[in-house]
Amino acid sequence: MAQIEVKVPDIGDFDAVPVIEVLVSVGDRVEVDQGLATLESDKATMEVPSSAAGVVKEIRVKVGDEVAEGAVLAILESEADAADSETDAPLPPAGEVAAQGAAGEGGREKDRGQGNDPAGKSPQKQKQQQRQPSPPPSPASGRGGKADIECEMLVLGAGPGGYTAAFRAADLGMDTVLVERYPDLGGVCLNVGCIPSKALLHAAGVIGEAAHASEFGVDFGEPKIDLDRLRAYKDKVVGQLTKGLAGMSKQRKVRVVTGTGRFVSAHELEVQGEDGSKLVRFEQCIIAAGSQAVKLPGFPWDDPRVMDSTDALELAEVPKKLLVVGGGIIGLEMATVYRALGSDVTVVEFMDQLIPGADRDLVKPLADRLKKQGVTVHLKVKAAKVEAQKKGLKVAFEPADEGGNAPDAGVFDRVLVAVGRAPNGGKLDAEKAGVEVTDRGFIPVDRQMRTTAGHIFAIGDLVGQPMLAHKATHEGKLAAEVAAGQKREWVARVIPSVAYTDPEIAWVGLSEGEAREKGLKVGVGKFPWAASGRAIGIARTEGFTKLVFDEETGRVLGGGIVGVHAGELISEVALAIEMGAEAADIGHTIHPHPTLGESVAMAAEAYEGTITDLYMPKKK
Repeated sequence: MAQIEVKVPDIGDFDAVPVIEVLVSVGDRVEVDQGLATLESDKATMEVPSSAAGVVKEIRVKVGDEVAEGAVLAILESEADAADSETDAPLPPAGEVAAQGAAGEGGREKDRGQGNDPAGKSPQKQKQQQRQPSPPPSPASGRGGKADIECEMLVLGAGPGGYTAAFRAADLGMDTVLVERYPDLGGVCLNVGCIPSKALLHAAGVIGEAAHASEFGVDFGEPKIDLDRLRAYKDKVVGQLTKGLAGMSKQRKVRVVTGTGRFVSAHELEVQGEDGSKLVRFEQCIIAAGSQAVKLPGFPWDDPRVMDSTDALELAEVPKKLLVVGGGIIGLEMATVYRALGSDVTVVEFMDQLIPGADRDLVKPLADRLKKQGVTVHLKVKAAKVEAQKKGLKVAFEPADEGGNAPDAGVFDRVLVAVGRAPNGGKLDAEKAGVEVTDRGFIPVDRQMRTTAGHIFAIGDLVGQPMLAHKATHEGKLAAEVAAGQKREWVARVIPSVAYTDPEIAWVGLSEGEAREKGLKVGVGKFPWAASGRAIGIARTEGFTKLVFDEETGRVLGGGIVGVHAGELISEVALAIEMGAEAADIGHTIHPHPTLGESVAMAAEAYEGTITDLYMPKKK
């Protein structure tokens, strides 16, 4: 077998440049110009590309080594020989797509172990478990004849990932068709998810601010809730954004087809709409069909008083007593809204903390505030039985663990079930196009978002955790660029998560809990907002900012923030991780004062022991 040595090319006058990242692992298939390792001199950071295509048989360097021009980085088995030994490069398991550059097989974060998934199963901390390649499904035969619509690029699903993919494909000159089941573009996120929920959370926040104002002499009195006007405000926010998307699709000449799509062959999709069915024939396709709320068995879902998140956003009424099943991000955001509107809210969570996966200290200020506001929280408890009665929904509870405690059964006016989302991959007949779909409905993809059918890509919720709109948009843009012939792959180091509760909780990268579990040598810098002039001025001192650093390199690996506007602050931490910033880089960056944002710099100073706003000398 022909083996190829990939060497460090001419890198100028440097003769001892440290390796700061190894981007591939043994067994990876690499393309020409794909990055193998990242070097960093005192003047620049550079990625060393592969000079050939093939399979990595040996890696000759590790992080910390110093290399010069001509040093051998890796040994490849040539592409032709690799094709003889394996028919297809193994794809990562479903649910680990974000790891395919963030932490995947050779991904940038493999050694750093960074994670940030709200479900606690971050792809950055999952191990890439190789599976034996299996033959992809055999595509069905095409229908032949003339299709109703023909295009170069078909995008199935117009959520944030889908419309981004469609717009980018069109910008790159591809004749693009966008299929969406909703009458308006934007998918679940814009129509019945992220956007309407944030509009209602804004209203809840105003109610809270008005109540707080009485403490400093400004009294607005008790709020009067007009549900019709509140619904109209929410719908106006959604409508403004959907109208903008419709306009941009027309500007880009993206043809929009409304209906539900199912594959009938490798290059054909049937769209069922109100005016009948249409056959769309495409050259390439990006699947962005998203996910749906999980409906727990045993609940009377035919009773409108049992709600999922979409139902809760309709604001049919403000129930006197509301039970929220699931103490994750969605459940707690809706609990925040309904409590502000006047509901007596109870939350039951199966795990031993709210927002499982986030550091416990980040969650505590939220838990304390919910308790102070009268929200009842039961941990390690499940709703075992729901019985629809005329006077309400009678719910029986059981402990999550044998021998544990559970509250007595109670009657609630409404029950909101928010226990996660399930991918829609199994509803598309994707196997007829030669696309593999797992039993759980996920679609495995590679680092270019390709499925087992090389001309079909998949992005967003149905390719794995974390199920976040901002992850999907990056994947959508990447898939469109690859489809247009550009050399791209998923290389995001970290993906931030935000709970828009009160206070907000945001985190990114390696959490302190993950670091302890892994036995990594890390240090933590924490700045309490009780010492922040800005936080004191707005009477919201319950929060803090925390950064996690690699003790050997001083680089920031992760961070978490709890407090008002935490979601607006976390991007600085994400950028710092992406740029490989050290504590001094963050601390020496001048932040405006007084702001909540300067708490990020102060957390870095707290780690270094240079902070002057508190007496926190660095421990020897």
